Amino acid sequence: MIRTTFAASAALLLAACSMGQEAEPTGQTALDIPEVADGVLSEETMKQVTERLSSDEFEGRMPGSPGEEKTVAYLIERFEAAGLEPGNNGSWVQKVPLVEITGKDFAPLTISGGGEDMALEYSKDWVGVTYREDAATSLEDSELVFVGYGINAPEKDWNDYAGLDMAGKTAVILVNDADFGTETLEGPFGGKAMTFYGRWTYKYEEAARQGAAGAIIIHDSEPASYGWNVVESSWSGPQAYAQRGENAPQLTIMNGWVQMDAGKRILAAAGQDFAKLSAAAKKQGFKPVPLGLTASTSFANDIRKFESQNVIGVMPGSERADEYVIHTAHWDHLGRCTPAPDGDDICNGAVDNATGTAALVALAEAHGKAGPAKRSLVFLAVTAEESGLLGADYYAANPVFPLNQTVGGINMDAFLMAGPSNDVTVVGPGKSKLDDFLEAALKVDGRVSTPNPNPEAGYYYRSDHFAFAKRGVPMLYVDGGEDLAEGGTEAGAAVALDYRDNRYHGPKDEYNPDWDWSGVMGDVKLFYRIGRMLAESTSWPNWNDGDEFRGIRDESCAGEGPGC
Repeated sequence: MIRTTFAASAALLLAACSMGQEAEPTGQTALDIPEVADGVLSEETMKQVTERLSSDEFEGRMPGSPGEEKTVAYLIERFEAAGLEPGNNGSWVQKVPLVEITGKDFAPLTISGGGEDMALEYSKDWVGVTYREDAATSLEDSELVFVGYGINAPEKDWNDYAGLDMAGKTAVILVNDADFGTETLEGPFGGKAMTFYGRWTYKYEEAARQGAAGAIIIHDSEPASYGWNVVESSWSGPQAYAQRGENAPQLTIMNGWVQMDAGKRILAAAGQDFAKLSAAAKKQGFKPVPLGLTASTSFANDIRKFESQNVIGVMPGSERADEYVIHTAHWDHLGRCTPAPDGDDICNGAVDNATGTAALVALAEAHGKAGPAKRSLVFLAVTAEESGLLGADYYAANPVFPLNQTVGGINMDAFLMAGPSNDVTVVGPGKSKLDDFLEAALKVDGRVSTPNPNPEAGYYYRSDHFAFAKRGVPMLYVDGGEDLAEGGTEAGAAVALDYRDNRYHGPKDEYNPDWDWSGVMGDVKLFYRIGRMLAESTSWPNWNDGDEFRGIRDESCAGEGPGC
């Protein structure tokens, strides 16, 4: 979930791919993976921090709210008690400039030109926002054009906007990318595995680069990997964005989603069939289809500029203090959101991501008890992940600890209470030599790693580690396993599905005192072991040959001075 400009990232990735393979950084050919003792991890800490952060008192931890003030104060208190030092030149925080835009007074999304106007109801049929800092938003009689998956990828000879002038027009776009639905990982867009081209963030940014007035994604639960309830809840209410500079790129007037049935009705009004258009959009050489319809809507916006905060603690290394191993988790959630049937309107975010933030505290405590490692250990609780990885991206663009001196890291985002598992789920397996550290750490417990069972969901591009990865820093993103000790993979899949359908990004993601923490504690123990191994090692694990981020890391490591 990232709303930063993709063009710069794409340019870096393309440059990386053309660089060829350079020499491995120091220690790459023979990894130094030391044995380490297990840390003393507190389940009570995990419970305390998760319960506190997800309490109604914190109001869903929305950036820029009183809930943020309470969250930041509490994390500083816990980091200090764990023995960490302030991580930002004597300060515990890094300021992150944001703007909050809250839409209100939404008119229907009116589709005209199909014989009879179609008035789509806000929330039920569509949701929309503006990224522009304007008090009023108005999209008037904007011509609709179906642009397939909305991808412009010159390196793949793929352009869904080919021959089209989008000025004043609104793009109608499909979820995911053109390989969705295949059974293998072969294809121009990674086969079954979603690439960044499949993310909604990219689609809106590309529509803006094409000069579009608007962009509308047709929601589909399977390729999106979440239901309309998640879209409706996440895209209504206050939305946080990075503050824009004077010379920032052009933005669309409105970005939005339409519910699947509404999307099909729009296409039918244009004399088009959703299934046929979707099939055509999967083929190279697809041409955009003008729909002969226009879209209009309007809404008002309350605008508030503010500074949010990343919280940073560090445990200096005993021998190589200028080399850093980073642990990340996002402390924020959605604040007040669409009410549940019982009227509860606080999205407490207990699993997502009070649990991951609690793990930062528990790991800091455990490393504190063990004493300093040879390298420095950094604990970074970032803001505004739910708004597009804004806090992580701001840190990675303005690092307190230089990225070429950052060995790598571990990201923790949402621990499901599923009980012990025989495995862990690796999101983005086979990307870097960090996998070797993971395998060594798993071997101690007789556990194994399994690839993400839903690569089509694009999870590697949806959490905070991506902000570091796209700048070359190797990062691990490991979820709890689905092969449960009790019930196997069937039970594990059921737990994940139940959370996604009933609690994810909704008011019922709340703390439960009856949770079984045993599986979570096994995973936190694993993260301690990996972090300690990296911090005691002399190696600089790189991305694997041919990985999209390899060239970026090699370039950053080629300079003089300390680091990889």
